[in-house]
Amino acid sequence: MPEPIRDAVVVVPLYNEEQVIGDVVTDLHRRFPTVVCIDDGSTDGSIEVARRAGALVLEHAVNLGQGAALQTGMSYAWRHTDARYVVTFDADGQHQVDDAADMIDRAREKNLAIVFGSRFLDDRTDPGFMKKLVLAAAVRVTNATTGLRLTDAHNGLRVIRRDAGEQIELTQDRMAHASEIVADLGKTGLPWAEHPVHVLYTDYSRAKGQSVLNGVNILVDLLFH
Repeated sequence: MPEPIRDAVVVVPLYNEEQVIGDVVTDLHRRFPTVVCIDDGSTDGSIEVARRAGALVLEHAVNLGQGAALQTGMSYAWRHTDARYVVTFDADGQHQVDDAADMIDRAREKNLAIVFGSRFLDDRTDPGFMKKLVLAAAVRVTNATTGLRLTDAHNGLRVIRRDAGEQIELTQDRMAHASEIVADLGKTGLPWAEHPVHVLYTDYSRAKGQSVLNGVNILVDLLFH
């Protein structure tokens, strides 16, 4: 069995994922002892399910958006643990724990402060033609406004080392936070890389916001913010 990754906190924004969050947390615990879910005003049983699975759950009283949930989780990790890394991880089951562990290994081996997951560096992920077009447009906008050159600017799987993460203060609560976090990390001047990951699209994850319409919402958010 691989060694547990004890110097990382996994931060999972959580909103109405009662059906899958238990499995997500259980799977994460195969490699990561510390999983922090930030419940963003869920109206279902997400909090109870996540806690039963062994996650620490921080609660927003109302829905503030994924950017706000990420900021809450990262702030907790930096202020209340001695973790060297934060892993940001989606709650809907589309990310792979082994990818996250591989990204931690790469950060250590290459002395990287940031590792961005990218679904477009290999052929394991099939987002669909229209979704791919919208995401490519979002990448162009993000790259033009942040100065970094990414292939996948809106992938929620990231590894962030403490010296980079402590410089992030997200103000965009909703979809535009993904470009804001890229911009903030780019400003640090610290070494970074992209890493190929498999994003698993299921009927459930598509219904929960991985649709083409959600990609359009990303573009609208970027343009207005």
